[in-house]
Amino acid sequence: MPDKRILEMKGIEIQFPGVKALDKVDFDLIAGEVHALLGENGAGKSTLIKCLTGVHHMDAGKIIYDGKEITPTSPQAAINMGISTVFQEINLCQNLTVAENIFVGRLPMKRRHRIDWKGINNRASELLKRFNIHIDVTRPLDYFSTGIQQMVSIARAVDIKAKILILDEPTSSLDENEVERLFDVVRELKKSGMGIIFITHFLDQAFVISDRLTVLRNGRLVGDFYARNISKIELVRQMIGKDMEQIFALKRPTVAADATNMLDVESLGIASKVADVSFTLKTGELIGFAGLLGSGRTETAEMIFGVTRAEHGTIKIHDREVRIHSPLDAINQQMAFCPEDRKRDGIIGDLSVRENISLVVQSRRGIFNPMSIKEQAELADQYIQLLGIATPDAEKKVGELSGGNQQKVILARWMATQPDLLILDEPTRGIDVGAKAEIQRLMLKMCAEGVSVIFISSELDEILRCANRVIVMRDRCKAGELPGESSRQEDILHVIAEGTATGEEA
Repeated sequence: MPDKRILEMKGIEIQFPGVKALDKVDFDLIAGEVHALLGENGAGKSTLIKCLTGVHHMDAGKIIYDGKEITPTSPQAAINMGISTVFQEINLCQNLTVAENIFVGRLPMKRRHRIDWKGINNRASELLKRFNIHIDVTRPLDYFSTGIQQMVSIARAVDIKAKILILDEPTSSLDENEVERLFDVVRELKKSGMGIIFITHFLDQAFVISDRLTVLRNGRLVGDFYARNISKIELVRQMIGKDMEQIFALKRPTVAADATNMLDVESLGIASKVADVSFTLKTGELIGFAGLLGSGRTETAEMIFGVTRAEHGTIKIHDREVRIHSPLDAINQQMAFCPEDRKRDGIIGDLSVRENISLVVQSRRGIFNPMSIKEQAELADQYIQLLGIATPDAEKKVGELSGGNQQKVILARWMATQPDLLILDEPTRGIDVGAKAEIQRLMLKMCAEGVSVIFISSELDEILRCANRVIVMRDRCKAGELPGESSRQEDILHVIAEGTATGEEA
């Protein structure tokens, strides 16, 4: 019996002002398969999915779903047809209970228009048990981890009888165990005949869970491949149109023998967050912070930058003790910080690229010394060109750019302050291979110019490729310190698993 194509998108074209987002793209999905949609940021993945779910209206092409041509007019219309999406950013209501989130908008009623709360809670519990999740569904959603919240989103999609489930970067904020649990659920849904579109930047995961892989580049279809028939290296080459050697020809910073200490951190800590972290950072050096989620990496960076105030310990900059009580104090000490969550803590989506890049420079100048529009435009244009930010012009809203380009805007904002210390917290999370390499090259270029860099990443190969030294965090303590050049992933994992207490070298 031939495979049943539940979805066919043929010759899809979408034109935005100044750019053709999709150019005659074809995509299809078979019932009971996982089909990964891959490509660099700006390749057209999100635009294609938004076309399918009624967010964007196509200029040409057609969509055939379950044998009939459709034209979704809104996300709700797509859901009513059986096409449901689980987004990277949880789009549920944090203050409602788990059960309410699963049934919101379609709460079952009893007589006299009363909501059947008991029935809702029982159905929600039974639904989650299918995914081997046993939780109190009467608790607010924000009580649970991101991984559980993702499962609740999927449970909602399953309960509304979706035939197509779109997973948009579902693993970007999950730990290894949560990813495996999610994949177990995906495999069960696949067995039931559901077609699943999996959008991800994690290539290893794409190969683990996917049957087919479709690659887009610059709004065009590059190819459709069976996962078993293509190597990872060839897949990357298809995604970026360049050889791997060209992308990853990176050399870690060379630190001068007589380099002085730019930063000294001694016994820095705060109750219940981080205990007594100590390290030094030389001028032009790049230190990588490794560790599991919740190990204290981000909390350490936030203490150094004054996002949270340390309860004990000292910070010295160029051998002079300083007090960092706020981010403004840190900025005045020539520090810069690109936060982990670029949408929540980094970009201001409704402001233009120009306004976002100018923010910190303007804050340092003060309210009584405003930058002119011309000055802002010149600054923005300089960094758009330097970082290769893909935008029609500096006036485009930054929220409308791809994730990789949003990350470059945040980096441009801080580079414009000409910092001595740059702290980067997961700067390559959720962006494509090419954009990752560009950001890594920028880090190394800044080190060569004398900037010291703290680089936090969950991807150990990134850290080992770039860092002079690796600080390993475990259970909110510094568990060990390793040389970047001679260490392996296994060495870092050993410290994470068996690490000693802070202050004792692994």
